[in-house]
Amino acid sequence: MEWLSWLVYTAAIVIIIYMASVSLLYIGMFLVAGPRIRKERQLNREAHIEEISMNKDTFPISVLVPAYNEEVGVVSTARSMLALNYPQFEVIVIDDGSSDRTSERVIAEFRMKEIDLAIRRYFDTAEVERAFQSTLFPHLFLIQKQNGGKADALNAGINFSKYPYFAAIDGDSLLDRDALLKTMKPIIDSNGKVTATGGTVRIANGSRIVRSEVEEIALPKTPIVLMQIIEYFRAFLIGRLGLSRMNMLLIVSGAFGVFEKNRVIKAGGYKVNTVGEDMELIVRMHKSIKDEQSDQRIEYIQDPVCWTEAPSTVSSLRSQRRRWQRGLAETLWTHKSMLLNPKYKGIGLFALPYYLFVELLSAVFELIGYVIIIAGLLFAFISWEITVVMFLATVVYGSLISSLAVLLEEWTYHKYPDVKSLLKLFGWSLTEAFWYRPLTVLWRCEGLVAAIRQKGSWGNMQRKGISEEEAA
Repeated sequence: MEWLSWLVYTAAIVIIIYMASVSLLYIGMFLVAGPRIRKERQLNREAHIEEISMNKDTFPISVLVPAYNEEVGVVSTARSMLALNYPQFEVIVIDDGSSDRTSERVIAEFRMKEIDLAIRRYFDTAEVERAFQSTLFPHLFLIQKQNGGKADALNAGINFSKYPYFAAIDGDSLLDRDALLKTMKPIIDSNGKVTATGGTVRIANGSRIVRSEVEEIALPKTPIVLMQIIEYFRAFLIGRLGLSRMNMLLIVSGAFGVFEKNRVIKAGGYKVNTVGEDMELIVRMHKSIKDEQSDQRIEYIQDPVCWTEAPSTVSSLRSQRRRWQRGLAETLWTHKSMLLNPKYKGIGLFALPYYLFVELLSAVFELIGYVIIIAGLLFAFISWEITVVMFLATVVYGSLISSLAVLLEEWTYHKYPDVKSLLKLFGWSLTEAFWYRPLTVLWRCEGLVAAIRQKGSWGNMQRKGISEEEAA
């Protein structure tokens, strides 16, 4: 058994070094993001919004809302889009072959009439059958198509859209009224040098939302949703902001992103045979930019807020995390030629390796770490000193960085109005390493196996609706 003890000991040392290195990397990315966080905190946001809304160069934009069986939330989402504070825009709801009453609800709510189907062919998509226009809001459209998946629906929306920029919004999401203006600001200020922007996504569960507007921000009662709020803080505030500062952002959330249409057309549109179409498109856009030796950028904007409904059951969260991991693995495999390729500079030499070794393979390292801690204690394969060091590395990696993200979020935005909410989030963040992270690690490993076996489905999430009139 001596060889087994040696093997476990070696693995434990490797994992301790790995976790310590990744923790230091997170701290490094936070230091890179720090100046932007400090600047955001001191920003007069109202003055910026007024300036953009009056700017004659504010580009018109098409808002695309793909919807598949979204009868519970689609009307609320469409209303949220119509209420946006933006000089010129159109809203296009794309019913991707729903089997429920998604189209019927939109047609009835907004008194739509059928119009002639005039559509360009930038991309081939599943057949688009009919198009409607609202008689109440002439800039609101609905197109009905055969089912082809979210990526196919977005490609159909791009074909139908008429403006030079488009925003992709999930059918179960809401936007703050000024979110579009704030997201377009870097594009306008850079005169097109910024070709895509992604905004912050927040979890709406627990908040009071009436007629598509967030009236009161509050925390949900379910621990599994609370932990997702903390996880989002960590991902957006530390991870994406740090990478964005270095022009290495590889993910613009599928829930809310703004894109230059011509750049997306050049890149080939959304890829339909992957479950990670949002990340895959961004990587392909980076490739297109670097191949052209263009100096265009893709940026993450902290302040714009998109509200979305998070999975509230273990089964739906498991399905989502397996899908995310599989999508990440598929994207990295598709673009493996860019990995460590100096031609793609920071994207090839840092961002893609980061997503491979930290975002994808960390689940494997962490799972082995949990097994060693438990087995080490039960069977005495390793000394108690090594077990304690591994345990501390796991806590720092899983809990303390998340608690830092909670404090940063409060310091910067104060979205949650009372101290009790902050203390609650901080307290739950300290528990992450003991139950939530092991669960997500296990599901991410399942997603990785599904990617290797090329098996798995999109998965379903039971919608409850985030707006009161819909949830009732």
